[in-house]
Amino acid sequence: MITLAHWLTLSGTLFILAVAGIFLNRRNLILLLMCIELMLLAVNFNFIALSHFQGDTAGQVFVFFILTVAAAEAAIGLAILVVLFRSRRSIQVDDLDEMRG
Repeated sequence: MITLAHWLTLSGTLFILAVAGIFLNRRNLILLLMCIELMLLAVNFNFIALSHFQGDTAGQVFVFFILTVAAAEAAIGLAILVVLFRSRRSIQVDDLDEMRG
């Protein structure tokens, strides 16, 4: 039987991997966006697990709002990456240290 502790452990592991990914790889913007999405996924696991084990659907409804924000963040982030790549020919963070208007 899978208990609440198993789900929270999985969620914590995903969150720690995402934080480690952000701190260990600060060079590639696509990987940074993927790590942020992984963090949001870990939070969603918490909401769904706690909602299921408490018998309340409020956490599951809140997950839909988080998924909407995550989809918008991914779409806007990838659009910005495409514009940056077209202008600079690189998506490395070190190459993007100078922003001009």
